[in-house]
Amino acid sequence: MKTLGKILGLLVLGLLLVVVALGFALTQLFDPNDYKDEIRQLARDKANLELTLNGDIGWSLFPWLGLQLQQTSVASARTPDQPFADLDMIGLSVRVLPLLRREIQMSDIRVDGLELHLRRDKQGRGNWEDIGRPARTAGQPEPEATAGTDTAPAEAPAAADAADAGSARALRLDIDSLALNNARVDYLDERSGQKFSAESIQLNSGAIRPDSDIPLKLTAFFGSNQPVMRARTDLEGVLRFDSALQRFQLGNARLSGEASGEPLKGKSLNFAAQGELLADLAAQVAEWNGLKLSANQLRAIGELKVRELDKIPQLSGGLSIAQFNPREFLAGLGQELPATADPASLTRLELTTQLGGSPSAVAFDKLDLKLDDSQFTGRIAVADLARQALRVQLKGDKLDLDRYLAPKSEKREAAGAARQAEVKGAVASAIQNSDTPLPDAPTQQAWSEDPVLPVDTLRKLDLQASLDIGQLTIERLPVGNAHLQASAKDGLLTLQSLRGELFGGGFETQARLDARPSTPLLSLQQRLSRIPVEKFIRTEGKETPPIKGQLDLNADLETRGNSQKAWIEGLNGTASFALHKGVLPEANLEQQLCLAIATLNRKGLNNPPKAKDTPFEELKGNLRFTNGVASNPDLKARIPGLTVNGNGDLDLRVLGMNYRIGVIIEGDRRAMPDAACQVNERYVGLEWPVRCRGPLELGAKACRLDRDGLRQIAAKLAGEKLNEKLEEKLGDKVSPELKDALKGLFNR
Repeated sequence: MKTLGKILGLLVLGLLLVVVALGFALTQLFDPNDYKDEIRQLARDKANLELTLNGDIGWSLFPWLGLQLQQTSVASARTPDQPFADLDMIGLSVRVLPLLRREIQMSDIRVDGLELHLRRDKQGRGNWEDIGRPARTAGQPEPEATAGTDTAPAEAPAAADAADAGSARALRLDIDSLALNNARVDYLDERSGQKFSAESIQLNSGAIRPDSDIPLKLTAFFGSNQPVMRARTDLEGVLRFDSALQRFQLGNARLSGEASGEPLKGKSLNFAAQGELLADLAAQVAEWNGLKLSANQLRAIGELKVRELDKIPQLSGGLSIAQFNPREFLAGLGQELPATADPASLTRLELTTQLGGSPSAVAFDKLDLKLDDSQFTGRIAVADLARQALRVQLKGDKLDLDRYLAPKSEKREAAGAARQAEVKGAVASAIQNSDTPLPDAPTQQAWSEDPVLPVDTLRKLDLQASLDIGQLTIERLPVGNAHLQASAKDGLLTLQSLRGELFGGGFETQARLDARPSTPLLSLQQRLSRIPVEKFIRTEGKETPPIKGQLDLNADLETRGNSQKAWIEGLNGTASFALHKGVLPEANLEQQLCLAIATLNRKGLNNPPKAKDTPFEELKGNLRFTNGVASNPDLKARIPGLTVNGNGDLDLRVLGMNYRIGVIIEGDRRAMPDAACQVNERYVGLEWPVRCRGPLELGAKACRLDRDGLRQIAAKLAGEKLNEKLEEKLGDKVSPELKDALKGLFNR
């Protein structure tokens, strides 16, 4: 038995010696460099490749099946003079005996000087697309292809995938290490002229074995020409994979680098990202857990998950961005934010949100956003990234919009100063002497010519927005419980509702902006309810406003243009107004009126009105706007002892007024009237003419008695007096026809 064992052992040893001897003889007696032409032809026939072997082919057979190529280039057989790959050297070897167990045990793999030149021609065909297809025989038509796609039959990829899956499950990979040195990849699209490159690529790994940690390090420089950009990147991590389960994990991944180029305008972006990456191809899921991001001063943490990788990928996860300075951050990227009225605005931003999306959309749900002194919660989404279709649903505590508006231009400041000087001059003239002529009508424009709306941006806007703010400040007006509902599509913007509370009153606005024409068109429906009018009449210093009261206003207006000046000059439409609880402050007109009547009656007042202000019993009217001028034919105002009927214009372009007013003196109409303040029967129902002209800010100070009208009244009163005398003298002595003729003569 022992003898048989020895014989078998010697037999096996002899066979191994024969195999080793044959391997040695083959490697020594057989030189593959003698068969380069046959190798090239085989590559043409089987893989449709044009193979150029400028260097020697090194090889070994046993116990390592080894191969080494030098100075090699590869091109498609269609374009043999345009190699898409060049290689300085590649060396690899595989143990022979493990192959019998369907295991691949390789020593170090080293690739030096690999260069890939990928091109897509003007027809959209890539120079790599024919690789692996058998060469066509003479006269065989070229298969039809869709630009940018492979042309293999539909069932071939499925069969290949099945074969690859079977091989992956059957083979076990074991590689000592992988080294890729000084590699480069170029891509050119001749249709667009777009170029991309990755150069100085260095890839090093530890031992590559399933279910084992594989240290990995990659460095590269990336570039593009449209726009011109350059970026340096470093990637480190520990790779772990299970090819049978199709599960891949990159643990402790750290990506860092620096980018520069035209979009950054001489600035640079330092970026970094780290976390745990997982791809489960069997479940069609990819995850990025423990995500940490940084870009210059911006810092963020979160997690991302993408599912349905084989269909339409769906994104979910969360993101939190620590407080940073958006103005400084964008300046560091070469992007300056527009100047704002408050230079300290847009200097603090932080947010947390839940993410969701797909390749065509993204949504920020459960958003908690803090901007400067404001906080918002809600949702912001881009429903279609290609169309930039924005959807906004936010609730905020407060927002001072004035801080974010453009600062006043020097031209606007100069126009405002000129108008203020004009108003001050008119005020000084009015205060100096009430007998002075009427103030001149203002001529200085009161409105800015600066563009207000970004029309080009609005024409592209696709928006649906709902915004609620507890306290909104705009044009220094504190709006409480503000609500905005708006939409925009294809240059047509609609404000369905803008409502809120203002100084104890309320307002609601609806508007429409048509930005499609070269000159935008604007329509507006405004409703004001019990708004204190004195809050809108701004006076210098602490001067008391000329009028107080709660205003009701209904307006239906339209205009065109893109500046305050253009809007006012093109203003047309109608409006109606009424003032409730109106007051002329610090002006007891009732007392002054009674005193004047008592003086005419040559009596003294026994019970003069003592109120400090003059209340309005009624103030209302209708307006018709024509190119910025509001006609008011039916102004009606009543104060104690006085009724005013007015007819005139308000020139909104210069904030001026020009009115003819009829004043009807009614005397003391209190429950206990003063006898000295009773109106003579001759003056009952008589309208005393008054003219008001000048800046709106002057109020009643811009009004004077109409002397021409007074002369007519005096003539009328004189005629009536003469008629009374005639009646007394003539009595029944003459016929009625003669008395009427004499009265008419004196009246004339």
